Amino acid sequence: MAATDPLMGTSHEAAQAIAEGRHGDPFAVLGPHQVGDTRVVRGFFPGAKAVEVLAREDGALLGTLALAHGAGLFAGPVGGSGPYRFRIQWPEAEQEVADPYGFGLLLGDLDLHLIGKGTHYELGRCLGAQPMSVEGVAGVRFAVWAPNARRVSVVGDFNSWDGRRNPMRLRQQAGIWELFMPDLGPGARYKYEIVGPDGSVLPQKADPVARAAEPSPGSASIVARSDPYEWTDGTWMAGRAKRQGLDAPISVYEVHPASWLRIAEDGNRSLTWREMAERLVPYVQGMGFTHIEFLPIMEHPFGGSWGYQPLGLFAPTGRFGPPEDFAYLVDRCHAANIGVILDWVPAHFPTDVWGLAQFDGTPLYEHADPREGFHQDWNTLIYNLGRNEVKGFILASAFEWIDRYHVDALRVDAVASMLYRDYSRKQGEWVPNVHGGRENLESVELFKHLNSVVAQRNDGAITIAEESTAWPGVTAKVEDGGLGFTFKWNMGWMHDTLHYMERDPVYRAYEHHGLTFGMVYAYTEHFMLPLSHDEVVHGKGSLIRKMPGDDWQKFANLRAYYTWMWTFPGKKLLFMGCEIAQWAEWNHDASLDWNLLDHPNHKGMQSLVGDLNRLYADEPAFHATDCDPQGFLWSVVDDAKNSVFAFVRRTTDDASHLLVVSNMTPVPRESYRIGVPKAGHWREVLNSDAGHYGGSNVGNGDGVATEGVEAHGNPQSVSLMIPPLATIVLRLEP
Repeated sequence: MAATDPLMGTSHEAAQAIAEGRHGDPFAVLGPHQVGDTRVVRGFFPGAKAVEVLAREDGALLGTLALAHGAGLFAGPVGGSGPYRFRIQWPEAEQEVADPYGFGLLLGDLDLHLIGKGTHYELGRCLGAQPMSVEGVAGVRFAVWAPNARRVSVVGDFNSWDGRRNPMRLRQQAGIWELFMPDLGPGARYKYEIVGPDGSVLPQKADPVARAAEPSPGSASIVARSDPYEWTDGTWMAGRAKRQGLDAPISVYEVHPASWLRIAEDGNRSLTWREMAERLVPYVQGMGFTHIEFLPIMEHPFGGSWGYQPLGLFAPTGRFGPPEDFAYLVDRCHAANIGVILDWVPAHFPTDVWGLAQFDGTPLYEHADPREGFHQDWNTLIYNLGRNEVKGFILASAFEWIDRYHVDALRVDAVASMLYRDYSRKQGEWVPNVHGGRENLESVELFKHLNSVVAQRNDGAITIAEESTAWPGVTAKVEDGGLGFTFKWNMGWMHDTLHYMERDPVYRAYEHHGLTFGMVYAYTEHFMLPLSHDEVVHGKGSLIRKMPGDDWQKFANLRAYYTWMWTFPGKKLLFMGCEIAQWAEWNHDASLDWNLLDHPNHKGMQSLVGDLNRLYADEPAFHATDCDPQGFLWSVVDDAKNSVFAFVRRTTDDASHLLVVSNMTPVPRESYRIGVPKAGHWREVLNSDAGHYGGSNVGNGDGVATEGVEAHGNPQSVSLMIPPLATIVLRLEP
């Protein structure tokens, strides 16, 4: 039996373990203990000269502790039975602080139970660093999941990053380590020092549930404020469900916040969150977009990943300001009637040693088998969604953004990579599911769970899937066997139409299906039509450079294409810079080329996109039936020779009709007859060839009247002048 020091009331072996940072149960040694009839207090203060114990209420001296172990363990008898503080004499300072080991259990059994089940949707208010008062003492409660660790300590500037100083208490039933650090507050930097199951000390780890973090190249977590943001967006939130419904106009401006606009005169820095509220929000509002979609703003170590390799799923990146400033930006968006969509990445995470990889010395968040746990394409790790705590971590991240930051939608990245176990893998490089198939059943369950709960508890919030395969029912309701997403990016439409538009008009007759094939499956899902950042990076060039012909034809082609897109069924998304026809491929380290707006063609393109947004929002036939096949009729679908297309968009009550006609050759089509479903005057309301957009100003003036000439299965028709490389829109007048 180990010898016991009468002064300390504990064994020399235990004292040595504390001194060496090996003790897995610090509360068994540190803090107040009853030794016979004597109350003994122990504290570990390496480098301290003297330690006194004071009554917390009146500061009365209760006792003086003696150095019981040379490494800095102080112990001794103290009077009284109430709460106390330490007065510590350091070589160059004096400090008074409450004892972290004088407080009881912190997390409730219900919290621990829900974490274990993976259904604690408010991990951001449970785990991590939570400023609070315990027994009237202000401080921060730390809690972290590390079930296989031998010891976990919280470290920071407050304890000289010394893992021996503040080891945490293990709540065995949940694998959660917790500790209340008194006299600590928001702004403090911290990490966790973990001793793995083999006894080795791991690189100090950032907090997986940190709500704030140092921007790169720093990697520490930061204690965030706990007081709620004072929102002013009640009107927006009350009407959000209607604004984001299937029949609502949704036009999204996709933004990389670090490079939308940089301040050249201040070191070419990016805008802050508050500066974005002042400059980005009015711009988007003026352009008529209904939503801003941010590339991932969750904290991420490498800016060149554009945020798609995040390590802080609960923390807005500190690159642009504190978390409350991001909340302010969202609030300002809502005041301007603009919704906020965040790209969200539950598919994978980077391998940085201070992150989630081998978090407690074991593959905790990731799969142990690299055939399941390593992304070969991105050199990242894959979340083990079969583990309840990991699934709960992912779900809680989603609700953190929706609940705490009033985000209106999550666009879920790389869904296809999550749905298929053999995604981008050869035979023998993947593990089948329990039924021997390639479907990732755990991911399917995660998506159904996420989308069901979002629908139940967050009125009007939506989810959008970036899913590039033919997986059935991505936007079907969960109760009907679907995954439950609200919208799905239509990657097929994007690839087909861009392939068509890149062809010289001479050859477009042979690619006619590129613009028509999308209608074959247009209503199999609820689609969003994306021209995203992925199309203007990695050597693909900008959209304007993809267009064939000389400069005039390039601009005309792009104007015709945008007009086709905005009038085709499906919600809209356009990446920043595409609205001004930027020539250069997007560079995440540079500002957009805003100087191009000094040139009429670029200014004209911007004006066209703004007018398209307004037309899309003003005309119910263009948005109310985006997901309803009753709202679309082909008029001309088979004129491959002339590369002419025509269709009608209409409301389900047949009260509104719009005719869209495209000529994808540089040859004007005079007296081109098109059958229409209703007789009357069809007014030309938009022409991508208009002079103020930079076009040749060929068109139909005030519009055309129908004639009793049968065409395309209709008893009446109109005779049109179709401009070269243009799309025109005509509305049936009442």
